[in-house]
Amino acid sequence: MAAFGYFLSCEEHSPADLVEQARMAEQAGFEALWISDHYHPWHDGQGQSPFVWSVIGALSQAVSLPVETAVTCPLVRTHPAVVAQAAATAAVQLDGRFRLGVGTGEALNEHILGTVWPEAPVRLEMLEEALQIIRRLFTGEQVSHHGRHYTVENARLYTVPDEPVPIDVSAFGPQAAEVAARIGDGLITMMPEESVVERFRRGGGGANPVYGGMKVCWGTDRQEAGRTAHRLWANEQLPGELPQILPTPRHFEQAMELVTEEQVAGSVTCGDDPEEHVKAVSAFVDAGFDTVYVNQIGPDQQGFFDFYRTKVLPRLRS
Repeated sequence: MAAFGYFLSCEEHSPADLVEQARMAEQAGFEALWISDHYHPWHDGQGQSPFVWSVIGALSQAVSLPVETAVTCPLVRTHPAVVAQAAATAAVQLDGRFRLGVGTGEALNEHILGTVWPEAPVRLEMLEEALQIIRRLFTGEQVSHHGRHYTVENARLYTVPDEPVPIDVSAFGPQAAEVAARIGDGLITMMPEESVVERFRRGGGGANPVYGGMKVCWGTDRQEAGRTAHRLWANEQLPGELPQILPTPRHFEQAMELVTEEQVAGSVTCGDDPEEHVKAVSAFVDAGFDTVYVNQIGPDQQGFFDFYRTKVLPRLRS
């Protein structure tokens, strides 16, 4: 039976609000937490972007739910040796209830140090090397590494969990799912595509977990909820590789002018019809996902949690 988690959006909310949402999620019956890892929000209208590892430390003291980054890019902005230390500490704080979700990132967050933003095939190559370094450091042994993309000398993590942190790899499309199957302990993807799940399992993922995420905008006024979703998350409707290569929130704002409210309403469940929300989440379950994470767009978090606690989660579990 699938599990259901809540997706904390660092792009929209302050650290204190994220911790409070985590508490509300646990009280509403959600079973796990995702949290985004960004340096910038996608655009200025979202308005926030706290340092994820500080927030995770606070979450470890506030809730008993498992936590996963969705997702961290251990390639350019943050060296894999530093990501390894952050993830190991998070796992200790959370008593082993931490998973490290990773991906190849976006220029929006990763170009800030003035380094070259590599093409997608190079980033996949970098990700594979980065995960080799991170996994070696999780052992607590001293590591030196001289590879094509990274150098590590005499590095050792002294604060490590009893078991290595599982690493799940974000992938979009069947080919990327095969890479995730080869180098990851699980798959993260944002569309309920059964073909991607099957490609992951056949490519070596086997029974490893598959995690999916989606956004909704609960509200008693469907049209107003649709406007909120468009205002805050029209960037999700940008096509192709555009989200990976645009460098600043302002560039996203310019591109978002091409996205209509109708486009967003056609892809995001809005309003307060329980059947529509159940149907949207069930699409992931039917496609073979093990856990589905839901994010509420906008400020009305308490209304969303009350709605899911009373009208959506019980139906999903029945």
